[in-house]
Amino acid sequence: MDEQTVKSKISMLDYVLDEVGKVIVGQRDIVEELLISILAGGHCLLEGVPGLAKTLMVNTLAKTLELDFHRVQFTPDLMPSDIIGTEILEEDHSTGKRFFKFRKGPVFTNIMLADEINRTPPKTQAALLEAMQEHSVSYASQQYTLPRPFFVLATQNPVEQAGTYPLPEAQLDRFLMFIRVGYPTEQEEVEILNRTTGAYKAQLNTVLNGADIVALQELVTTVEISEDLLTYVARLVRATRPQESLVSMIRDYVRWGAGPRAGQALVKCAKAKALISGRYAVTLNDIRFVANAVLRHRILLSFQAEAEDIQVENVIAALFREVSEPKSSIG
Repeated sequence: MDEQTVKSKISMLDYVLDEVGKVIVGQRDIVEELLISILAGGHCLLEGVPGLAKTLMVNTLAKTLELDFHRVQFTPDLMPSDIIGTEILEEDHSTGKRFFKFRKGPVFTNIMLADEINRTPPKTQAALLEAMQEHSVSYASQQYTLPRPFFVLATQNPVEQAGTYPLPEAQLDRFLMFIRVGYPTEQEEVEILNRTTGAYKAQLNTVLNGADIVALQELVTTVEISEDLLTYVARLVRATRPQESLVSMIRDYVRWGAGPRAGQALVKCAKAKALISGRYAVTLNDIRFVANAVLRHRILLSFQAEAEDIQVENVIAALFREVSEPKSSIG
């Protein structure tokens, strides 16, 4: 791509955020985190109590992108074949021969919304593991490649809500980012009531297509990050591991820290954040912006932390306070 085309595509990212804002009041940082996850080529999990527009947010984002989109409502009786597909018996009417044909499931799409993913049992949750990691599906000794780009954007209710099945750590780690959706401010809630109880109807425009997304993903990999910031990311991730951490809160309240994949995710997401901001180099603020969403599901707290009501965000805040920042970093 020439420089003018690159600038044009980057400027379109702001239009995506603006289009989603026609429907979703506030929550711009959360929508930006969703877009960061897509540009970094990863999957995203949104958690929040019912009624916070998590599903509407993903639906609206999908409408601004010219991509194939499937929504699957995860329920206790959902089977793996309902997601990946199944073989059906067909007959060739010209010869009378019968044969099995694989009928693709809703996972064969660009964006799959796994709605309330933790309301289905672990066996069905695990059906997404290969698709999320390998971007392919295996069935009856055959491997089927998923379209490109491919993302799983999942929503879940907090695990303390009745009738939920916590996602296994192996599947949680497949999500590049884990975003928590909170309640709106009073002003935002008034605006929500105004829009949803009156005649307001948003007209959404499609901003980017599949080829644009793939081009932007490739552009993200070219965003520069200094050696000092790479070293800082490595120190952050290593400091989450209680057996080698100098951060007292980590040693006291963490059972398991983040692995190398967390560092990769921090760098990728920080690069995507920089690109959305119209920059071609990562700053310290980019790393700070994505840190909670990247690390919160990769740090396992101890029973003592639960007993003392210590949240993973408290631990991440302590991490940034106590791990020394690079002197040459910007922002």
